Amino acid sequence: MALRMALGSALRVGTDLGVNSNIRGFGSAAVLCHKAAPLGPMPNEDIDTKNLDALEKYRGYKRYLRAAWEASSKEAWWRTYSQYAEGEKAQDSFLVDIGLPYQRPSRTKEAKERRITLKENKHNAELERAMRLRTFKMPLDRVKAEWEKTNGPYHVQRLAEHYGVFRDLFPMAYFVPRVMLRVGYGQDGGVHYGNQLPASKAEVPPHVTFEAEEGSLWTLLLTSPDEHLQDNEQEYIHWLVGNIPGNAVQSGEELCHYLPPFPAKGTGFHRFVFILFKQDAIVDYKDDCRPSPCHCLNERTFKTVDFYRKHQDVLTPASLAFFQCQWDESVTSVFHNVLNMKEPVFEYDRPPVYHPPQKKYPHGQPLRYLDRYRNGQEVTYGIY
Repeated sequence: MALRMALGSALRVGTDLGVNSNIRGFGSAAVLCHKAAPLGPMPNEDIDTKNLDALEKYRGYKRYLRAAWEASSKEAWWRTYSQYAEGEKAQDSFLVDIGLPYQRPSRTKEAKERRITLKENKHNAELERAMRLRTFKMPLDRVKAEWEKTNGPYHVQRLAEHYGVFRDLFPMAYFVPRVMLRVGYGQDGGVHYGNQLPASKAEVPPHVTFEAEEGSLWTLLLTSPDEHLQDNEQEYIHWLVGNIPGNAVQSGEELCHYLPPFPAKGTGFHRFVFILFKQDAIVDYKDDCRPSPCHCLNERTFKTVDFYRKHQDVLTPASLAFFQCQWDESVTSVFHNVLNMKEPVFEYDRPPVYHPPQKKYPHGQPLRYLDRYRNGQEVTYGIY
């Protein structure tokens, strides 16, 4: 009633002023103003406020979101904080993805399979009873298989970045392991992503499996970026198998036979990385082949990034797995019996114990306070 009275008074005022107004025209203008599409470019672009009629009309919120998504994928016109702080050096901090492309599954197919699964679960009385009684158990193999298809590759990539695998093997590059690589040294010697294994369990070549299409070719590499005895920038190659048909590693061309890990005593944990490359065609590894047997460390000196650059037209990193290993008694046997050399031993030089300046009147100190300031090498025992 109040709205009707307000509209009536507005019409009377318009009539008195000589303006030809009607309710239909007033309502249409209000509706058009309410449904007007957003105008103008993206928020991060300059807008010419003097000529608003020349701006692009998105004619819908979905088109605006699509344009915003396309603009976010382009290179930004502004400079980042690192570029301001480091200048031109910050341009070298961008990493290049050298891995396999991501094949996005069909959303329609996934939605259809999800509807079928929900329909089957809805009519499953045993499943309903198990969920109601809280006795339902999910097989761990199914959970692991689902993890490998969804978030697993990205988790492995983050672990490899955390352990510095890409930084030391592929400078200025990285890749997402699209293929899951399973490596095992016996029953208790599984290789995952940074787990610790004793050197005694890695004396023989491991069992390697992965999912591969029929007729595909692969290359398997085992290297250690921390093991070189003379140059920290070099690596030692422990195993190299090329032109692997499918997932039959034993049928591939062994370019460098397997050498057990030999982390020197006193150097801590070493990383041993398995890298799986996918081949586009048969590769001629004539220049990369080592003599068999190869027990010379100079001939096993290796550089993964140089190997990849040499064959980057036909090789693509597809997967990786790595473990950590430190010295044990089996390493001594590898140096003496396999490499036929003396075993290097590194000792840690501990700095001298720091003692604060001596006080003339040590208040609240133990009775043997002066023992730490004695001249001589005799052992003192005190509560410090």
